[in-house]
Amino acid sequence: MAPHDKRSEFAHLPLSTEGPVECALSGAALLNTPYLNKGSAFPAQERRQFNLTGLLPQNVQTLEEQVKRAHQQYLSQTDDLAKNTFLASLKEQNEVLYYKLLHEHLKDMFSVVYTPTEGDAIQHFSGLFRRQEGCFLNIQDQERVDHDIAAWGHADDVDYIVVTDGEEILGIGDQGVGGILISVAKLVLATLCAGVHPNGCLPVVLDCGTDNEDLLRDDLYLGLRHKRIRGKQYDDFVDRFVRAARNFYPKAYIHFEDFGLPNARRLLDTYRPKMACFNDDVQGTGCVALAAIMAGLHVSGQKLSDARLVIFGAGSAGVGIADQVRHAIATEGNISHEEASKQIWLIDRHGLLTTATDVSEAQEPFIKDASNWFDKGTDLLAVIQGVKPNVLIGTSTVPGAFTQEIVTAMAKGTPRPIIMPLSNPTRLHEATPHDMLHWTDGKALCATGSPSDPVTGPWGSGGEDMTVEVAECNNSVVFPGIGLGCILSRARLLTDEMLVAAVRAVASTSPALQDSTAPLLPDVDQVRAVSLQVAKQVIKAAIEEGVATQPDIPSHGDLEEWIRVQMWDAEYRPLKKVTLEGSSRAARGELRKAGTVDRAP
Repeated sequence: MAPHDKRSEFAHLPLSTEGPVECALSGAALLNTPYLNKGSAFPAQERRQFNLTGLLPQNVQTLEEQVKRAHQQYLSQTDDLAKNTFLASLKEQNEVLYYKLLHEHLKDMFSVVYTPTEGDAIQHFSGLFRRQEGCFLNIQDQERVDHDIAAWGHADDVDYIVVTDGEEILGIGDQGVGGILISVAKLVLATLCAGVHPNGCLPVVLDCGTDNEDLLRDDLYLGLRHKRIRGKQYDDFVDRFVRAARNFYPKAYIHFEDFGLPNARRLLDTYRPKMACFNDDVQGTGCVALAAIMAGLHVSGQKLSDARLVIFGAGSAGVGIADQVRHAIATEGNISHEEASKQIWLIDRHGLLTTATDVSEAQEPFIKDASNWFDKGTDLLAVIQGVKPNVLIGTSTVPGAFTQEIVTAMAKGTPRPIIMPLSNPTRLHEATPHDMLHWTDGKALCATGSPSDPVTGPWGSGGEDMTVEVAECNNSVVFPGIGLGCILSRARLLTDEMLVAAVRAVASTSPALQDSTAPLLPDVDQVRAVSLQVAKQVIKAAIEEGVATQPDIPSHGDLEEWIRVQMWDAEYRPLKKVTLEGSSRAARGELRKAGTVDRAP
């Protein structure tokens, strides 16, 4: 069957990107609706039909010409924060152009729309604020949570919710209400990297106050001006939000983002058995790290069952990685989770977690018998010398923690040490790829939490210079595809098996499988193709697990095409004029606008 015929076969699907888009707006109202606006690219017929002829310059441009102009404007900005602000403004004017520009220049712009520049934008949220985006919920006004969530649409209008309480943002800590921008950024990546429809995305911030003294002293700060509220009132607030989201948008997938350490894992454990939800700091980081580990072990000729893993930084990210690796080891080796835990060592700032240390419930499965370590020392170097791990991961936010002595100790214990300093931003990396490779004579297999330049050194077989490319262990290669798979399958739960399926999909695309000097993970400019494969494997696992509720998901042969047809593309589609009466909210330009919905169909 020809591709066109195959696409037509699925054109009836609600999320299909085939055919025209209904539009009940005209004139300035149309130009002011970002997801319908085409700006100077409106063709002559649509300009007449939608009363735009006197509102636009005469020359009709292509999307490619618009991208060229927008890119020139982007390059004229003075610094990365100004570029981030420019892109945010463009998004509010013309959504297709915004995403097309990002798609065409993804490698250059990724660090501007996400880490590290998005962290700067979040820190300056109140000072740079121009126009609201997303849903702001107030812990002091809980009785309005249902009303405020309901204002964003009808049951089928929201597919993907990202929610944060702003307590632990991108390695920069408590940012209060500015956390809304991390919810926005994650949804931008879901659209950009996996084709999640932007009209179905809802960013949310739970404003519980802030413990950031700089924000509390800032006259311009836009959030609640008091210390964070915790305890029962906090738990009731989160639960009120979750129940409202589930009630009004029963098909929506909920993604928890950048919650503080005391809450991230606890909330995930509370809600994961009840609905399809995900915490990127716990599960996403774990998944992408596991994919890099699997690729590194393949390069070194080892299996996952051979892994001996030391994690420096026993917070939500470190424990999340430990959980994912433990489950994968147990599955591959057909052993218990308890037995698999013996291959993983967690270290925090006080040393190895043992029976003599205070640990959280999440950390407890990985503690070691203190009596075995009384004479050895429990600091990072002592643990590496005693364990001889083949994998070392940093999630500590302690810059320079992986010293030359520690890295060379890793290399003494295993021929090809896998070393992954994942703390963000770059200034918090536990070591640089340049140092790790030079200290190990090019033997280290590296991945970092932020982009890194290739490293060249005399490591060839004859001592000639060889360049090693370093993978960015970025969650964007996995969480967008997981989200897409859950949305399209309408999964009622996100199971461990679905996460493992996602990891295997990412690991199978590793460039290092073909070339040991290539990155352990695919580059960001390949992420859309990777997300398609991740979604495919997640959906297949959801079906096998019995948690997929979407009817008529096709067999394996057509599944990939069924997914692709429902992935949103940054392309202008023809507009079909309809009357306001009886038209959809999308046609009326009401999507992602609060206060315009009365819950009536």
